[in-house]
Order: sequence, then C-alpha cells, then structure tokens
Amino acid sequence: MPSVLILGATSGIGRALAAEFASHRYDLVLAGRDREELAALSADLNLRHGVSTRAQIFDVLKFEEMESTLAACLTLAGNSLEGAVLCVGYLGDHENALDDLEEARRILDTNFTGAVLALNVLANYFEEKRRGFICAISSVAGDRGRQSNYLYGSAKGGLTTYLQGLRNRLYHAGVRVITVKPGFVDTRMIYGRQKLPLVASPQAVSQDVYNAIVRRQDVVYVPGFWRGIMLVVRTVPEWLFKRLHM
Repeated sequence: MPSVLILGATSGIGRALAAEFASHRYDLVLAGRDREELAALSADLNLRHGVSTRAQIFDVLKFEEMESTLAACLTLAGNSLEGAVLCVGYLGDHENALDDLEEARRILDTNFTGAVLALNVLANYFEEKRRGFICAISSVAGDRGRQSNYLYGSAKGGLTTYLQGLRNRLYHAGVRVITVKPGFVDTRMIYGRQKLPLVASPQAVSQDVYNAIVRRQDVVYVPGFWRGIMLVVRTVPEWLFKRLHM
C-alpha cells in the first residue's frame, strides 16, 4: 500500500489527517514530539483501519537533528512513500511575544524557520524521486498582517511564499506542492481563547485537505469560504486598513 509521512501527527489537524489517510488505505509514518501520544495514535489507527503505522520522534525546533530525524522517517516509509504533510504550528501569545523575545522566536521558528528546513529536506528527497506530493499547513493569517497576530501571520506568510517558490521548482520534477490555508480550527491551538467565529472541526479540514491533494490543487482555503473573506481583507486599502482594530 502507498504510505504518507505526517509531521506534527499529534496536532489536532495532524491526527485528523492521519485518520483520513488511513480510511483511504494509506500506511502511515507518524512524526511528532510526544512518544506516548504517537504510540497511542499508531495503535488506534492500526486497530480501526488495519493499516501499518510507524512512529518517529520529530521536533521542528531541533534544527541540528533535522536531517537525521527526517532521514529516519524516510527510511521507515521506504519506497512506498507517496507524499508528506507538514502540520506543525504554534500560535503562541502575541502580546507576550512583543516583550518576550524567546516567545517571539518560538512563534517564528516553529511556523517558518523549522518548517522550511524540514521542507527543504523533503523537497530534495521527492525531487530525486521525481514523483509524489508535499503538503503544508499555512494559515489565512499569512494573507495580511493584523495587529492581533502579525508575528504568527508573518511567519505563515513567509511559509506561503516559500511554498510558492517550491511549487515552481518541483513542478519540473513531477512533484506537487499543496498550500493549505485554514481559518480557525477547533484544536488545542485556540483552546481557552475567547469565542472565535467560523471555527471548523479538524475532521472537516482533513477531508478538504485530502480532497485538495487528490484533485491536484495548488492552494486551498479550508473551509472554502475563507477564500472570499480573505479576498475582501486583502483588497481593503492600506490607508483604511491601518485604522482598523483586527
């Protein structure tokens, strides 16, 4: 059976995507920071769907271990690897990060630097293989900087730009690159925050992501109505936008 590598597999979206791929008979390599959570997720998917699941510890902030960790993931997957999905992300505390440089760095390194370093390794692998797909979870927050989360938004915006260039590069090798831009998703990332509008379930998001990969889409907003919302946000002129409280 074909297999898929999921980085950040114990995140809310990562878990849902793992279940979605498993339901379509994909074997899985699950990578994340928590060994116990990975083991539990692997056992559950194997029991529910009868697919092969293998786990590997992976921390996007451990730059010095990036190449060796991903090499281990690729070895576990073997020749059956069809693609990889990057689900790592950290919203962080924006207000605290304005004064706390460590918090600011964690936001930026998780959502951009670490993500890009991991994708660089995967890109080289799939370029040599000359087939497959790379899918990464960005965010609608990257479409325009807002005072409430511009550190997170700028990191995701940088990731989106990186993915555009990567898509251009890997197209010539027959490798697809899919950029996913979710809005608010009901995961631990937003737990405890004030009530947010238009919150989607991880299961609904994972179905949209799977369909985007199958349909060979390049950029997908999930749920789809965010495409229209962000079109409006992007077209507000700067002289007016800077006066808004967003």
